[in-house]
Amino acid sequence: MSETPWLTVLGLGEDGLDGLPPASRQVLERAEIVMGPSRHLSLIPDTSAQRVEWPVPFADGLPILTGFRGRPTVVLASGDPFWFGAGSVIARNFKAGEWAALPGQSTFSLAAARLGWPLESTLTFGLHAAPLTRLRPHLAPGLSAILLLRNGAAVAELATYLKETGFADTRLHVMEALGGPRERSRSVSLTEALLGGFDHPVCVGLEVAGKGRAFPKASGKPDEIFETDGQITKRPVRALTLSALAPQRGEHLWDIGGGTGSISIEWLMCDPTLTATSIEPLEDRAERIRRNADALGQERLNVVHGKAPDALSGLTLPDVVFIGGGLSADLLEWLHRTLPAGTRLVANVVTLESEALLAQWHDKLGGELLRIELAQASALGPRRGWKSAYPVVQWSVTL
Repeated sequence: MSETPWLTVLGLGEDGLDGLPPASRQVLERAEIVMGPSRHLSLIPDTSAQRVEWPVPFADGLPILTGFRGRPTVVLASGDPFWFGAGSVIARNFKAGEWAALPGQSTFSLAAARLGWPLESTLTFGLHAAPLTRLRPHLAPGLSAILLLRNGAAVAELATYLKETGFADTRLHVMEALGGPRERSRSVSLTEALLGGFDHPVCVGLEVAGKGRAFPKASGKPDEIFETDGQITKRPVRALTLSALAPQRGEHLWDIGGGTGSISIEWLMCDPTLTATSIEPLEDRAERIRRNADALGQERLNVVHGKAPDALSGLTLPDVVFIGGGLSADLLEWLHRTLPAGTRLVANVVTLESEALLAQWHDKLGGELLRIELAQASALGPRRGWKSAYPVVQWSVTL
C-alpha cells in the first residue's frame, strides 16, 4: 500500500473554497473523486474530479466509497468531521493508513464565538440524527448548550419539546449557515420559534429556563420519571444498587428481569460510553422499558423480550450483571458456567426462598451479602409511625 493515504476527509465550511487553507485546497485539486452531500458539493467550484453525491442513509455510502480504494478521493464533511461528524464512521471502516483528515472550523466554535460562550462549560449535542429526548437528563434552569439540528423545521420541534418538559422560558439563539455569506442569527422565544422560517444548516444555542423538573445528578433518580406498573426498584434501593454495580467507562450491563428498566436506564445515565441490555419475560413490560428509555433519551438500551437464561444465549457478553427478577438456581448456574472470570454480579431479592438461594451461593463464591431494610413515616391514626418496606437482600460478587 502507498504511504500516502488515498482518502482524505476534508472539513468544509459555509464559505466553501474561500475558507480552506492551502493544504486543503491542494488535496482537493489533486483529487480524482470528490464525494459528499449535495449541499457540500455545491459549495466548491467544478473541477476535473468525478463528483459523487453521498446517499441517504449515510451507511449506504460506505460501499461506494470502498469502491474508490486506491484512487485519490476526498470526502467532504461539515466543519470538524470528528465532532458529531462523518469522520469517526469513516475511521471505523477503513484502516488507519488509508485515510487522513483535514478538519475545518467546527460549527460549535463558530456558534460559541457568536454568542460569547465558553465552550469548556457549554454542553454540545449533535441532534441532526438523534432524538431530542437525548437532552432530557441534562435539562435544568441555567443550562447553556449548543445543538446541531437536522433542518430548519426541527427548531419548532425543539421549541415544542422544551415547552412540554416545562422549560417554556428558554431562550433560543438560532444560527443559520454559520461562517458563510448566508449567515443569519436570531434570538427568539419558544413562541417565536414555533412560527418557523429557519433554513438548513441550523444550530441553536439554548439558555434553559422555566419550571421544568431537573433530574438530580446522583444515583437514585425520582421514581416518578419512569412509567411503571408498580414493578420498579424504588429510589433508595436503586441508589444502593447502582453503587454496587459500580459502572466504569465502556462497560456493558445485563439487566435481567428489567421490570420498568429503571436500573439499566440509570446505568446508562452515568456515562455516555456505557451500554446495556435489559431482559424481560413479559411483553408489555418489555415495551414499557423501551418507552422509558426513549422518553429519557437512552437509546443505547437494547431490550430483549425473553426469559433468562434461555434469552441470554447469543447476546454480547456483559461486564456486569444485575438480577432484579427471575432468580433461580438454573440462572445462577448458567451465569457461573458461561460468563468469563472478572464479571461482576449483583442480585436483589425479597422472598425467603430467594434469600436462601443467595445464602448458598454466597457460601460457595463469597462476595458481599447485604440486607437493606427501609421504613417511611406514614399516618398511624391521628399520629405517625414507621411503615416498613419488604427487606431486600443484595448479593454482590465478582465471578
